[in-house]
Amino acid sequence: MTTQTIGLRESKKRETRQAISDHATRLFIEHGFDRTTIADIAAASRVAKMTVTNYFPRKEDLALDHHEEFTAGPARAVTARLPGESALTALRRDFLDAARRHDPVIGFSGLPFARMITGSPTLVARLRELHELREDALAAVLAAETGAAPDDVIPRAAAVQLVGALRVLFREVLNRTLDGESPEEIAPAVAARAVTVFGLLEPALGDYATRPAGQR
Repeated sequence: MTTQTIGLRESKKRETRQAISDHATRLFIEHGFDRTTIADIAAASRVAKMTVTNYFPRKEDLALDHHEEFTAGPARAVTARLPGESALTALRRDFLDAARRHDPVIGFSGLPFARMITGSPTLVARLRELHELREDALAAVLAAETGAAPDDVIPRAAAVQLVGALRVLFREVLNRTLDGESPEEIAPAVAARAVTVFGLLEPALGDYATRPAGQR
């Protein structure tokens, strides 16, 4: 099998996955998440039900299709922090960059999508679970980056506070979207809130997990 053949196959898989996700989102918005079935999505996408579940093992993942980036994002931001930069500073910078981009991962989803999420108890519960998973991922990275002992509670405590800040800001974006504000209105407002929220953590975590100068 040639490299070109593999590339075409992977491209086709990405196209199929995106098509399924797009059809699912449309159906969820039109009919509601809980009333839309996998069979409905498969029919709209013109694929078998098994194909849908192969790409998206959980129905919730069709609605929250950025879930992998969502859960891993804070940990990646800390791992990639600059020399002299603390975990808090890296996460604040990463959030502000995402706000300028109107990144859907931090909640920029549009009014119909925001209504769809908040209108489904299943999705609200899944979103809560994803916040906990990103906390786990961040705690593991903080422990590794600081050389913490297995029984050291500090990485977990820091992760809870940092992810808590991100959780508050995610809800802020969602609430403003539900109130009818545009992304252009939300971005500067939530950026100002981010400065405030992360500032509250500065006394305790401002220097925590600071990358030594000269280290990459």
